[in-house]
Formats: sequence, structure tokens, C-alpha cells
Amino acid sequence: MDAFFAAAEQASKPSLRGKPVVVGGLGPRGVVATASYEARRFGVHSAMPMGQARRLAPHAAYLVPRFAFYRAISGQVMELLGRLSPLVEPLSLDEAFVDLEAGGLADDSASARAVGERLRAEILATTGLTGSVGLAGSKMLAKIASEEAKPDGLVLFEPGTERALLAPRSVRIIPGVGPATGDHLRRAGITTVADVVEAGEDELVRILGRSHGAGLYRMALGHDDRPVVAERDAKSVSVEDTFDVDLHDRLRIRLEVERLAERCVARLRGSGHSGRTIVLKVRRYDFSTLTRSETLRGPTDDPLVVREAAERLLELVDTTGGVRLLGVGVSGLADYTQEDLFAQAEASEDAAGDRAAESVEGAAPPEVPAAPPTATETAVRRWAPGHDVRHAVLGAGWVQGSGLGRVTVRFEEPGGTAPGRVRTFPVDDPDLEPADPLPLVPGGVTGAERAAPVVRPGE
Repeated sequence: MDAFFAAAEQASKPSLRGKPVVVGGLGPRGVVATASYEARRFGVHSAMPMGQARRLAPHAAYLVPRFAFYRAISGQVMELLGRLSPLVEPLSLDEAFVDLEAGGLADDSASARAVGERLRAEILATTGLTGSVGLAGSKMLAKIASEEAKPDGLVLFEPGTERALLAPRSVRIIPGVGPATGDHLRRAGITTVADVVEAGEDELVRILGRSHGAGLYRMALGHDDRPVVAERDAKSVSVEDTFDVDLHDRLRIRLEVERLAERCVARLRGSGHSGRTIVLKVRRYDFSTLTRSETLRGPTDDPLVVREAAERLLELVDTTGGVRLLGVGVSGLADYTQEDLFAQAEASEDAAGDRAAESVEGAAPPEVPAAPPTATETAVRRWAPGHDVRHAVLGAGWVQGSGLGRVTVRFEEPGGTAPGRVRTFPVDDPDLEPADPLPLVPGGVTGAERAAPVVRPGE
């Protein structure tokens, strides 16, 4: 799907069509989940700190995600994919691999292209949103093709052309080559896929290690035999970083843990999950690896809750001597929940004191309970920018912003052709209430409805 979260917001809000839209956490430590193509022209991109995004595109619309809404649309798309093949492997809410050969619909390039074009038309008709299709003989190349097809396109890589297609491209295009690996390769003079092939497997193993080096060499040759795995069920979501120089400064270590927690939550949300158990991984200067975990009372996808839990776990680890690697993960995954995150934060802090006393010699100092949310904090959560409302007289609308005891609403619906009118109300106006999202297309699924299960042939 193309700029999925932002595109869904633009489709449901006529006043935002053709305008820069940024979806993500709006707090001081928030990150961008998705930016519309209009916002990307200003340099805004996913995983960017929200403060930086606001500096680059100050006039963009900044909205809180509506994950139940996105998940409902995702369910519609996944159902369409399930009609093509019994082998559909979702990667996130907006992306999946499909094995067309298993579906018996694509015997050659021409038939594969026809299936892809028909799929794009069905996605548009069903959801009102555009998607891009990449067709190739392997997962790696299909992923690359789909990126090249964006937005709203289709790209097919003919079998047998893999090496020629890959050779001039940056090595970062290969799955598993992130910033750290890319930097190692760059220092060795390897910047393109052709450079990887020329270096040879032995040199890559020397630089990156046996498993990573050998795998990278195979993919540079266009060899990717990973199968499409249907209904892949993730057990956990995690991110980690290895540092070129051991970290000794405790403040720097804590800041790195906070950054990893933000990235982990972004990946967690992208997969359509929340989780109950927060895990911290620390590899020390002597290569000893420690893990600490904390289980919350309920699943969460709130970056503040995850970050604070990771920080508490860090207090249980001796980092004297230096740290080589840090990681933050979330396990015990569940579908998205709409829990009271202020209550969740309080509960996690209460529970943390008990677990800390059990896991280290000597009782840790008791945690100070979080103060109850203020009236302003409650209003901000109730009237989050972008969320749906309904007025007893004026009908459906969405929150443009709130503060100082007031909330500003734009009254418009997905089917409208012109921007709706704007009104401001007291936050406690009895005629104004939060509401479920309206469907993007007539008869479509709303965020309040559970997405239909993917129907496989023969089921």
C-alpha cells in the first residue's frame, strides 16, 4: 500500500487531500510512522523524530494514528490477496508476499502482470486507496520491484535478469544490509551489489562473519530461495544496535535504550500488534550477554510505557567496563488494544517495584506512583488530532486540535468533495462525543468492525 496510514487519513478527510500529512506520535519524543508523498517532498520520512518533521514541514497536518481503522482496511486487502493464493505472508499491516505459482494463476510473465494489474484495480475499488505491486521470481526481488513501483504502479522483473538488474544498485537494497553493515562494507570499498559479487564470498565472510557474509553473497547473485510462509505468526518484535566503540557513559547508554525503545514500538505498530513483556538485551565489553524482562498487566503499544520499562530494566544491569550491544524487544504479542495508557503506565510502575525486589539481592527503592492524569492530559487523549467525533447536531467530523479547555473540529466525511466547516467547542460539550471511523467507500468496513479473516481456497 502507498503511504498507507497517511493515504487512509487523506481519503477519509477531504480537506487533507493533496496536502502534506504526517502520522505518528505527537509528543516530544514522538516519531513519524508514515508521511504522505506531499510531506516527503519536504524531506519528512518514517522513523524521523517528530520534532525534526515539524521543522521541515511546519504547515503539514500532524495526526495521531488510528490503528483500528488501518487494521480494518488491511483486512480487506489481505482478503483480496487470499483469493490469489493459499500462500500469503503478511509483513505488516500494509505489505505482504504472495506466491502466485501456488495459486495457479501465473504461468508466465504476461499472466503474472495481468494478475497484478487486476489486484491493483480490486484494491482501489474495495478500499479507495492505491497499492503498488512488484512481481519477480524471489521475495527479495519482488520487494525491490514493489519499491520501484511506488506510488500506484506495477514493476515486473523478468526471470534470468536478476544479476544485471542488481549490479549497479546500492548494496543497501539487499535485505539485511542496514546502516551498520552498509558502513562496514563502505569502509572496505564495497558500495554496489556489483562490488559485493566482485569481492567474493571469502572476503565478505571475513568482513561480516560466516552467516551474514555468505547470505549477502548469495543474494547479490540474485539467489533467494526463501519460501512464502502463510500466516506467519510473529512471537516478538525487537531492535538492537552494535556499537563500533564500547559505550561507557551511563547517560549515553540510557539515551540509546530510549532510542531503541522508540524504534521497537514503531516496528511493533507496523506489524499490527501490541505486547505485554518488555525485554532489554545488553552485551558487555567481555561479550557476556544479559537479558532482563518485565511483564505488564496488559498489552501496550505506547512508546512511553515501553521506554520507561526499558529504562527500569537498565537499572538492573551493571554496565561497568563498557557496552558493545543494546537491544529492546516486546514479546507476548496481541492485536492492537485501546487500553487507557495512563493507567497502563501506572500499573507498569507499580508492578516494576515488586519484580525488581524479586530479581536482585536487596529490595530496590519503591517506585513513586505516577500522578493521575490532569484534566488537560485527559482532554488531549480524548480529543487526539485526527480522531473521529460526532456532534448531536452537526454530524460526523474529526479533531483538528485541542487545548486550553477547547477542541476544534472539522465536520466532513470521506465521500465529501470539498473541505468541511470548522467549529470550536468546550472539551466538555455534551453534544460532542468520540465516534467510530466512517468507511472510505460505500459499504466498506469501519475501524470499529473486526477485519474479516483471510479466506483460502478450499476452506
